[in-house]
Formats: sequence, structure tokens, C-alpha cells
Amino acid sequence: MAQRFDVHIIGCGSALPTRKHLPSCQVVDVRDKLLLLDCGEGAQLAWRQTGLNWQRISHIFLTHAHGDHVFGLPGFLSTMGLLGRTAPLFIHGPSQLQTFVEFMKAHFLADMDYEIHFSAIDTTRHQVIFEDRSMEVWSLPLRHRLPCCGYLIKEKQGLPHIRREMIDFYGIPTWAINRIKKGADWTTAEGDTVPHSRLTTPPDPVRSYAYCSDTMPVPELAEQIRGINLLYHEATYADAEHELAERYGHSTARQAATVARDAEVQQLVLGHFSARYEDEDILLQEAKEVFENTILAYEGLQITL
Repeated sequence: MAQRFDVHIIGCGSALPTRKHLPSCQVVDVRDKLLLLDCGEGAQLAWRQTGLNWQRISHIFLTHAHGDHVFGLPGFLSTMGLLGRTAPLFIHGPSQLQTFVEFMKAHFLADMDYEIHFSAIDTTRHQVIFEDRSMEVWSLPLRHRLPCCGYLIKEKQGLPHIRREMIDFYGIPTWAINRIKKGADWTTAEGDTVPHSRLTTPPDPVRSYAYCSDTMPVPELAEQIRGINLLYHEATYADAEHELAERYGHSTARQAATVARDAEVQQLVLGHFSARYEDEDILLQEAKEVFENTILAYEGLQITL
């Protein structure tokens, strides 16, 4: 059974909060490790509805220095401290956000019992910015009105599965199982060699998710995210407002769908909706004309990969 890889939508609106949508914020749960993507206003209140454990967040990834992506951060970090956090927290984002983070630490978080470390990202490069034993996080250069990047979260390839019936048939001891998963054959008491390929089944497929908000269309993006399971791409405007999209550094729903089609992703989630749309169905329909497997984000949506 595959381990957890869930995407939780906390907020999917744009700069102006509405009665329907909060500003940008997501949580990605990779094998019970929580990554926070952006932290718009109201994030900590909406978080309460998820039932997720605050203390399991170890890394926060911020896309850019616009308020609708970071105004929720002071309260979020403060509440972590009030709840007794002691583990260090790592914040990643464009260098323009470092002053903001240092200001919060000095004025709001000085008495907290945990450390905050900021890591500046080169928003012009596609590179690994964090990894552990089970996953990698890559930066995705985006085009907005100021330095901005998205994030690609990828599992690392796991080990093959050993076949239960082979363990029983050959009497394979527990100490040998991990060696076999890593490629070793098994030698029976009679001296016969049982090949690794007979003892195992292939590992689970690697899962991947890309978060791209805010951005104009980026020609290189399709290759950087090719074949991923799930793409969240901003779709601030419909086609009729394409001039506004270009002026403010955003994408239309059709442009987001074109990225998904060109990258051959499995599924597209639209988000970062302009407050002008009381019903985002127009965005969904325009996207589906280009890429059928498209859905709309909404607060409380959970997608399991």
C-alpha cells in the first residue's frame, strides 16, 4: 500500500479575499511530513478545519513577496510557538522575503522556543532546494511582476516489494529482507540461488506535484514538470481579460490548460481566482476545451495522489 501523498487546499483566491475564497495557501502531506506552500491571510483559521497537526510542518515554501501569499505568516508562526513548538522551522523563498522574516522574528517571535531559518532561493534557476530520504523539492522559475518561483515536489524512487509467499516458501529471515529489496539474491540452505527478480515486485510509481502561482505562461515550464501527477496552476482570469492577465503578470484558464497539455500532466487544478468571478465555471469550461482532466480548487479540497 502506497504511503500518503495528499494536497490540501487552504486558500485559492487572489489578492482580494472574498466570502468564498481565502488567499493562497496549501499543505502537502508527503508520507506524514507536512510542507506549507504560501501563507495568505486567514491561513491559520482555515488550517483548523483540516485537522492536521501544526507541529508536523518542518518547511514553508513561499513563492514571492506579495501580501496575499505571506500576510498570514506572522499569526501562523506565532500560534506555532503558543502551541509549544520546539523543533526548528525552515522557510524557503525569494531573497526579498528575508527582511520580512527577520522583522517577524525580532518583533513577534523573540520569546518563542523554536528557531526559524530562512533560505533564499534563486528564482531564475530550476534546481533542488530541499531533499530528504523520501522526496525532493525543486524550484520552478515563474514570470510575475517581481521575483517569483513555483515548487515541484517529487518522491524519490522507493525499493521493490518482497513477495510474502517467497519469504514463507524459502524461509527468508527478517535480516535478509532489506538486502533483497536493495538487489541481493537469496541462497537457499541447499546452495541454490534465487534471483532478486523472482523474489520481488516493482516499487510503487513515483508521485509528483507542482505548485505554480503566480505567473504568466512560461515556455520552459512544460519540460520541467513533464508527466507529473498533478499540476496546480494559477488561472486568475478568463480569456476575455487576457490583457489584464498580461498587464499584471497572471495567466488565463486557457493558458494554464495549455501548460498542462504541453507538459502531459495527469491532472490540472485551477486556482488563484480573481474576485470578479462569483462563479468560476467559465474558467473551468475554457480550460477543459484545451485539457479535459481539469478541476477547480476550493477551500477544503483534498487530493490524494
